[in-house]
Amino acid sequence: MSSTRDSMMPPPDSPADAGPVIVRPVPAPPPPFPLPPLFGKYSFEKIEVHDPGLLPYLYLHPIYAPHSEGKLSGKPFMKSHMHVVERLANHLMKGGKFTGKKGKALQTVRLAFDELAKRETTNPLQLLVTAIENAAPREEVTRLQFGGISVPRAVDSSPARRVGVAIRNLAQGAITASHKSTKSIHTCLANEIALAAKGDLTSYAVGRKEEVERVAQSAR
Repeated sequence: MSSTRDSMMPPPDSPADAGPVIVRPVPAPPPPFPLPPLFGKYSFEKIEVHDPGLLPYLYLHPIYAPHSEGKLSGKPFMKSHMHVVERLANHLMKGGKFTGKKGKALQTVRLAFDELAKRETTNPLQLLVTAIENAAPREEVTRLQFGGISVPRAVDSSPARRVGVAIRNLAQGAITASHKSTKSIHTCLANEIALAAKGDLTSYAVGRKEEVERVAQSAR
């Protein structure tokens, strides 16, 4: 009986009114397999997002082929769970000969990355992330109705919209540059990403961002 009574009593080192034991979370061990590189070439390691506001909306999960097969379509606010490379390919399909051709759009992005890898020493995926940060507008203009008068007002852009507008303008800049030009679409896309990553105003996406912010500044 004494042994049973002693086992039910708290140990002498801990007080009887001690609270519940807090179990600290243990960090997950590294995966036993290497992370899949994008298109089998470009690593996802050491990809930095310098804008903390855009970090939750830039989906950069390691994946070999960025193709969600329509699993996220028709669901509100699910664009932030789609890979940024796939979102770029989706915007390339809007209009022109890429309409409905996802494989061809992804091949264009892959060829553009290959061309960037030959020109630059930086990872093309890092160049794309930097280009999105430089092309994301911080404020835009909306119109408010006061009676029968429409008055422009400057408003802050949400982080999700900033990413969406930047990706759309990058794709639109490549499509516009390829029209009536001897350059291929993947070369135009590589040029657009490289210029936007440097913050060059000759980039279509960066130029649109500066124009929108200038108009918003005048409408404050």
